Amino acid sequence: MGNKLVKSMLVAAFGLFALLNTATVKAQPDGPDTEHKTAGEGDPSKFSVSDVLMEHVMDNHEFHFFNYAGHHYSIPLPIILYSPQKGFSVFSSSRFEHGEANYDGYKLNEKNKIESVEEGVTVYDFSMTRNVVQMILGLLLLVLLMTNIARKYKKNGVKVAPTGWQNAIEPVINFIQDDVAKPNLGLKYEKYMPYLLTVFFFILIGNMIGLIPGSANVTGNIAFTLVLGVISFLVINFSSNKHYWGHIFWFPGVAVPLKILMMIVELLGVITKPFALIIRLFANMIAGHMIITCLIMLIFIFAGISKFAGIGFAPVSIAFTIFIYFIEILVAFIQAYIFTALTAVFIGQAREGSHDEAHADAHISAAHH
Repeated sequence: MGNKLVKSMLVAAFGLFALLNTATVKAQPDGPDTEHKTAGEGDPSKFSVSDVLMEHVMDNHEFHFFNYAGHHYSIPLPIILYSPQKGFSVFSSSRFEHGEANYDGYKLNEKNKIESVEEGVTVYDFSMTRNVVQMILGLLLLVLLMTNIARKYKKNGVKVAPTGWQNAIEPVINFIQDDVAKPNLGLKYEKYMPYLLTVFFFILIGNMIGLIPGSANVTGNIAFTLVLGVISFLVINFSSNKHYWGHIFWFPGVAVPLKILMMIVELLGVITKPFALIIRLFANMIAGHMIITCLIMLIFIFAGISKFAGIGFAPVSIAFTIFIYFIEILVAFIQAYIFTALTAVFIGQAREGSHDEAHADAHISAAHH
């Protein structure tokens, strides 16, 4: 019963998003001087669902929190540009005044990309966008957390009971080691533990920071998951052996025509493994943020129709938002685990088949018993 209710709620949220995203919802028709504005800008009776949704899930040159009384409350980020014609240019993104002004011969276009005001000027953008800044912050947090825990282990060893973050992280490390690495990688699991732990905690920290209002959804960015998928692809294939590639290029025990067919299928499998990692993490993390954003926007949409409708629907929208938010916390852990576990599985598949691996699996199985 509970599962059916959750599924119905998710379907309803996606359905409302699909309906509302087809057009801009307004309380009055467009006049000749009417502008396309987002929530909190200018006339509050006008509200663009697609603009607000894209602003939330896409990258930006600032951490934008909210608009009030025509003012933008945000943290601007540095703009770093290079043009062969003009050289380097470094300034704050606040100079663009949220896309309403030009600065130093540059402007923000409709897609929030920086381009030159003059024609024929090439621009290379090295700016620190909010995704880049948040990813660096997540990396620094990971390094500080792990070095602090390592320092405690080095000082106290195993004689002193773990405390603080050390007490919280140790069970997670043991879980990745005992339930992810050992069953899939055999005796060679220690070789891959640094990578598996780094991937798990890096994704988890990115997921959790992305749930803070006003922050960027880094793990919901396809470029971020693409890089992680490519790294896993390289680790998987550089960990392979002759047995693995022999089953891909010349599958044993079948007729030659089937060997050729199997080769095509297996080569596609080599590519689809990291592709599945990339799309799964990206889709799951961006979907939750879109549902939460849509539920919040419903308040303003109903308020645009009727003030009393907006006030009346607000408690319902907030209740659903809180419910989905707690699900997103659970999803943050699940997606970090799935990416790490599947990476370990794929590495194990690339290593399996050799005589040493068979002995390793037998040794691990005996150790568990």
